[in-house]
Amino acid sequence: MANIGDKILYLVTDEAACRGKDFFESVEAAIRGGVSIVQLREKNLSTRDFYQKGLKLKKLCQDYGVTLLVNDRLDIAQAIGADGVHLGQTDMPIEVAKEILGPDKIIGITAKTIYQALDAQEAGADYIGVGAFFPTPSKKDAVLLDRSQLDMILERVRIKKYAIGGLGLDNVDKIRSYDMDGVCIISDILASDDCEARSRQIFDKINNR
Repeated sequence: MANIGDKILYLVTDEAACRGKDFFESVEAAIRGGVSIVQLREKNLSTRDFYQKGLKLKKLCQDYGVTLLVNDRLDIAQAIGADGVHLGQTDMPIEVAKEILGPDKIIGITAKTIYQALDAQEAGADYIGVGAFFPTPSKKDAVLLDRSQLDMILERVRIKKYAIGGLGLDNVDKIRSYDMDGVCIISDILASDDCEARSRQIFDKINNR
């Protein structure tokens, strides 16, 4: 079980990464292994299919007491009663998203520079996804994070910071020395033959157990 002060293990979904395994069973196994935030990110679904998948995932997350966020789609987040959204730099402005979803919903955003991170903090974001730390197959155009930008973000940004981009069991220990609040992972968990065991291994590694 996670303890207060543990670094968060944050799962971003991608059904293709499951490599034929059942999507919901894979996510549930990851939650049992230590995931406490799930972001529904499925780029190629119709609105109806996204909504239906979101409803089922919301029920699963509720059963385990896990936070569910929706990537980009405020309409889906509203419709399924998700806990919030994760935005990109070209998505809805944070202030507008908060106005639409309400003050109790979580708003996160990806930040690659100190300017983006400070803008997010000022706009009222609850957290930033900081990266990319490593090349990632889920986003082939991802720009790797500059070390000087990372240092400034760590020094000046007070809201929660989650490391993103190409992270997995083999390299997640490399970000342990940074003052991050957790890590976001896709493929290294979902592509595993045993998502629960993989999640537990990563969770233990980021928490130095």
